[in-house]
Amino acid sequence: MKEYLSLSETSKLIGKSKETLRRWDRDGKLNAVREPISNYRVYEKAKVQTLFANLLGENIEEETSNFVKAKKDYKVLELFAGAGGFAVGMEKSGLKCVALNEIDKWACQTLRQNRPAWKVLEGDIRAFDFTEYKDKVDVVTGGFPCQAFSYAGKKLGLADARGTLFYEFARVVKEVNPPICIGENVRGLLSHANGKTLQGMISILSEIGYNVAPVQVLKAINFKVPQKRERLILVAIRKDIDLQYYYPKPYKKVYNLEDALKKGDLFCNNVPKSKGAKYPESKKQVLDLVPPKGYWRDLPIEVQKQFMGKSFYLGGGKTGMARRIGWDEPCLTLTCSPAQKQTERCHPDETRPFTIREYARIQTFPDDWEFSGSLAQQYKQIGNAVPVNLGCEVGYSIIKFLNKYYDLNSKS
Repeated sequence: MKEYLSLSETSKLIGKSKETLRRWDRDGKLNAVREPISNYRVYEKAKVQTLFANLLGENIEEETSNFVKAKKDYKVLELFAGAGGFAVGMEKSGLKCVALNEIDKWACQTLRQNRPAWKVLEGDIRAFDFTEYKDKVDVVTGGFPCQAFSYAGKKLGLADARGTLFYEFARVVKEVNPPICIGENVRGLLSHANGKTLQGMISILSEIGYNVAPVQVLKAINFKVPQKRERLILVAIRKDIDLQYYYPKPYKKVYNLEDALKKGDLFCNNVPKSKGAKYPESKKQVLDLVPPKGYWRDLPIEVQKQFMGKSFYLGGGKTGMARRIGWDEPCLTLTCSPAQKQTERCHPDETRPFTIREYARIQTFPDDWEFSGSLAQQYKQIGNAVPVNLGCEVGYSIIKFLNKYYDLNSKS
């Protein structure tokens, strides 16, 4: 942990309160990582020193790119691949997908339609043996669903996780034996079962021969994604490898909805027209009254009461209800359905949900990436995806690690 500082040490070094540091972490100004065992915030010393120098007015050149070129063809086995957001991002960074497993038939059709050369293993992960990839794959990745374990005994081991999809993720890693594996999940995994689920996962990875790096939640808006989405990244390195993994560095520029849907730095043309869901007339009449960046509290009081029903009298902000996104802000996290009452994502100018291609743009999918299935199936695939640009930046961090690993191996 020499390269990391505690919350208290960081507070003293830069002269800011712990609460300010927690807020900076939430806002992406100074990102913390999570120490695997205690789950406490810790800070990369180099980042803290750079910020401290900037606060003193010293002129330091910030590294504005995570780009690194792969020194060889690094191979990826992708589990729980969905519609390919993470896979396309890793491909964009220079990694090669040798196989992808996914249970949803429409997502599999999407993968095959867009990348006929990819080997898509359709079906339940439990039905596949991955030993053919042993020592032939450089990284195993996967967005395994978060499931509760059976907390039998004092230490959760692989046997206790049997029946969960994380068990299957760990089983595949054990079978394939890659230098590094990366799992991704929702931020809520940090607090799931009071942190026991995450600690169980760390314990299981240790049991199969992998050390977990400090856990970090990456904010998509820091990685060229015009969306307030967060993903927890779980990185594990094989115990025989004495190398540290470094997360991708966040960018200063934050992209907004206009960057997503109009010609600019992110895309070289305006968003193509496509099909999309529609609001019922009753909901459209309500949302017509909401201004850009507004939500249900911007409605006339009587309309609020009628639209919200019993929720009007309950506590909490409920800021996702009757929500219209503004052009000059990143979109809120996309869901699997664009017109749910609790999580409205209304277009800034037109009273309608975002279309399929608009949804895809907000997730930074390329315009030529087509989705299979019904409208509802397409929204579900996009809403569940890891943003492509976030996948790309994580991909660069994997390449940086593997370049060092193979350089050391070639010298030994």
